[in-house]
Amino acid sequence: MPIKAYNPTTPARRGMTSQDMSDVTTRKPLKSLIKSKKQKAGRNNTGRITVRHRGGGVKRHYRLVNHNLAAGLTVTVEEIEYDPNRSARIARVKDQYGLYHYILADTSMVKGKVISSGDDSVIEASNRMTLAKIPVGSQIYAIEINPGKGAQMVRAAGTKAQLMAKEGDYAQVRMPSGEVRRFRLDATAAIGVVGNVQHQNVKIGSAGRNRRKGIRPGVRGVVMNAADHPHGGGDGGRHGTGKPPRTPWGQLTLGYRTRRRKSTNNMIVRSRHAAKRK
Repeated sequence: MPIKAYNPTTPARRGMTSQDMSDVTTRKPLKSLIKSKKQKAGRNNTGRITVRHRGGGVKRHYRLVNHNLAAGLTVTVEEIEYDPNRSARIARVKDQYGLYHYILADTSMVKGKVISSGDDSVIEASNRMTLAKIPVGSQIYAIEINPGKGAQMVRAAGTKAQLMAKEGDYAQVRMPSGEVRRFRLDATAAIGVVGNVQHQNVKIGSAGRNRRKGIRPGVRGVVMNAADHPHGGGDGGRHGTGKPPRTPWGQLTLGYRTRRRKSTNNMIVRSRHAAKRK
């Protein structure tokens, strides 16, 4: 799927690219599967900014995506839609009972394709079943962490994981980051690769385009006052950080590991850092 380029009519348009929407088959979402989405501008329930650089942007409706397709369902893809709330495309599907659902669209989904869920499903792309039934070596996405809760991992555009091995009650899966992680064999996943693979290659090109996405400008710490950032302050001209880079609150960054894995350490077979060193 190619990326759409623009003629350099302005400095911002030079090098700007956007997603190719040729795979999207309809512009209007299904009214029964959307709800209004309030702009929080990065603020929590007390009104304090807890996520910086958020605010503004175009209005969006949230699509109610079904990440826990029930076993025994046979659905037919009716439309492939754009979803403003995620990088991947979504598919509007209709089950054998006449009910509509939104599911993540993978690279093989087209209008009219029939998809099934459950352990009786055929081993084919887009079908959903437990890891116990998926052959070792298969590419998978939309993986459950807790069986029955619904897909939580490998849902972004173009991502895929690989089922590496099965041992006892667990399967070993290589994640997109390179980390090898264990999942229960009764957790479900879909076979294939999440669609919109070229998403990561899109160049924003202009500040206004980011503002329409709801992303406000960020300011470098070295140009702030000392009271506002650990990198700030100092006399005369431009200068570097003067110390190991850190966040506005003093936390080391750029290479310093901050991920808390205490609750999941026993499920990680090989860390992503070990995979990158190799």
